[in-house]
Amino acid sequence: MEEKLEVQKVIIPVAGLGTRFLPFTRILPKAIMPVVDEPMIAGSVREAKDAGITDITMVISENMKLVLDYFKPKTKLESILEKRGCFEVLEKLKQVDKEFEGINLSYTIQQIPRGDGDAVLKAKLKVGKDPFGVLFHDDLFFGKIPAIAQLIKVFQTAQKPIIGLKKLDPSKISKYGCVAVEKVANRLYKIKKIVEKPKQGEAPSDLAMCGRYILTNEVFQYLAKAKLNKKGELILAQAFQEMIDDGKVIYGCEIEGDWLECGQTVDWLKSSLFLTLQHKEYGPVIREWLKKMKFS
Repeated sequence: MEEKLEVQKVIIPVAGLGTRFLPFTRILPKAIMPVVDEPMIAGSVREAKDAGITDITMVISENMKLVLDYFKPKTKLESILEKRGCFEVLEKLKQVDKEFEGINLSYTIQQIPRGDGDAVLKAKLKVGKDPFGVLFHDDLFFGKIPAIAQLIKVFQTAQKPIIGLKKLDPSKISKYGCVAVEKVANRLYKIKKIVEKPKQGEAPSDLAMCGRYILTNEVFQYLAKAKLNKKGELILAQAFQEMIDDGKVIYGCEIEGDWLECGQTVDWLKSSLFLTLQHKEYGPVIREWLKKMKFS
C-alpha cells in the first residue's frame, strides 16, 4: 500500500504591492494593517498553527522583513514594561509570544510581484517534495474549524490538490475566479473548469475560489512552464486549468465559516468591524457605542 502524504507545511504569500490600500502602503505592507488589535498577517499564521502546522514560509519582497518581526519575542520591550510596572500590557505581549511559540517561520524573496503563481513558485525549495497549504493573508475566516484544516482533512483521504470554495451571490461572482464542478459528496466537488472573473451571467457556478489551497509538488512543474498573462503575472488558476486539461484530478471543498475578505479597503473595514464585534473585550463596548451613536 502506498504511504499517504501528510500536509505539514504552508506558504503565505505577502509580497504584493498593496495598491488598493494606498496611501497607507506607501510606508508599510498590507500584511501589517490592523484587524481589530493585531496585524492582518497574524490571522493566517494562527489559522495554520490551529490546524497543527508550524512550518510556515512567507513569500515577501525585499523591504518586508518587518512582517516577520511581529512573531519574534520582544525581550527588550518586555523588560522596559516590567520595570515601569505595566504588567497588564506586559501580559498581553507575553500572550502573543505564547500563542505563536513553536512556529518555524522562514521566508523567501519575491523581487518583483508577478502574481500568486510566481509567489508560490518562489517557495518551491522551502516545501520540497511534500504537499503543502497556501493561505492568502488578505482572506480571513471566522468559524469553529480553521479553513485550512478543513482542506487538510479532505486531502488525507483524496491525496489530490484541494481548492477552497465559497458560495457567492450570482451578482458578485464576476469579480472572482469561479469553477465548473461535478458534485462528489456534501461540500466536496471535482473541479471541471476554472473561469477567471466571468462576465455577468456567464459564471459556470456560484462557487468562488477563496484563497485556501492544498497542493502537491506537481503544481511546480506547471507553474514553471506557464505563460504570463497580459499583466505580466503568473497565475495559479492557469496552472490548475492546465493540470485539469492534462487529466489531473483537482477537488474543491466548500469551506464552512464566514469568509472575511481584506483585499480592498471597504472589505477590510467591514471584516475588521465584524471581528471587533465578536471580540470578548471590545465587542460589547463597541456594540453599546453603536447603539448610542446618531448616524446622519
